[in-house]
Amino acid sequence: MTKRGSKKLKFSLLVVLSFIIGISLYSSPLQTKSYAAANPDDNFSPATLQFLQSKTGLDGEQWNNIMKLINKPEQDDLNWTKYYGYAERLTDKRGFTIGIFGATTGGPNDTGPDGPELFIEYDRVKGASNPSVSGALKRIGVNGSMNGSILVIKDSDSVFIKKINALQNDPAWREAMWKTFYNVYIKYSVEQANKRGFNTALTIGSFVDAALNHGATGDSNSLQGLLSKSGSSTNEKTFMTNFYAKRTLIVDTNDYNQPPNGKNRVKQWSTLLSQGETDLKGADAAIVKVTSWEMK
Repeated sequence: MTKRGSKKLKFSLLVVLSFIIGISLYSSPLQTKSYAAANPDDNFSPATLQFLQSKTGLDGEQWNNIMKLINKPEQDDLNWTKYYGYAERLTDKRGFTIGIFGATTGGPNDTGPDGPELFIEYDRVKGASNPSVSGALKRIGVNGSMNGSILVIKDSDSVFIKKINALQNDPAWREAMWKTFYNVYIKYSVEQANKRGFNTALTIGSFVDAALNHGATGDSNSLQGLLSKSGSSTNEKTFMTNFYAKRTLIVDTNDYNQPPNGKNRVKQWSTLLSQGETDLKGADAAIVKVTSWEMK
């Protein structure tokens, strides 16, 4: 089959045919929209979908795309729904990170963790009349207690991680995850966008990404601080261009991201802005392209 010099014409024809087939496959909607095989709404429970639409004005497709953009620099994966049951011990004295938005249990470098709020919300969704962290831990069989604002896990890392992994498909856990995500990061982000007269999915998603990466409020590097440094333009594109520039200056510092992941993280959003993909609708191919950078 592969005798050298005797199949030159056949080889040329095969190359041409392969080229034609390659173009056909590349231009296929199934190829350019590789993450659009299922209805994006299917990635949310009906209750969560209704909750997000009523609170943010964005639909399932838009939130699905926001989560792809967030999960690329967090997990190097666009399939964000795999991470409801994710848990890992952080190495920077912030405890464990949990779930689709990286809730933390806290430590010396994180004295205001959002993990406790997640567990309280889970206990509430499960029907507790007086929801608490201890109630939630008891439900999932975890040994731990609060030490001030820090949730101290007394089980081994492997045992705790296994318990959180087991919650991956728990509807109550997923609902609690989104309610906490909204209360801690999304609500403030939407308020700040609307306050400036902005309501596009790209702007809201950009603010949410900054809030969970740097903190919603607090110092000059938080979302609150970045917004205060981004000017007062009422033109959304102008304001967001300034916002991305200010965030780029600090995104690879203070353990927010390992360089150059932070700059690439911001570039995802700024590139979509320059392309006019502000509503994040029908943007599957564009999102695949802007998230194709290599994590370091």
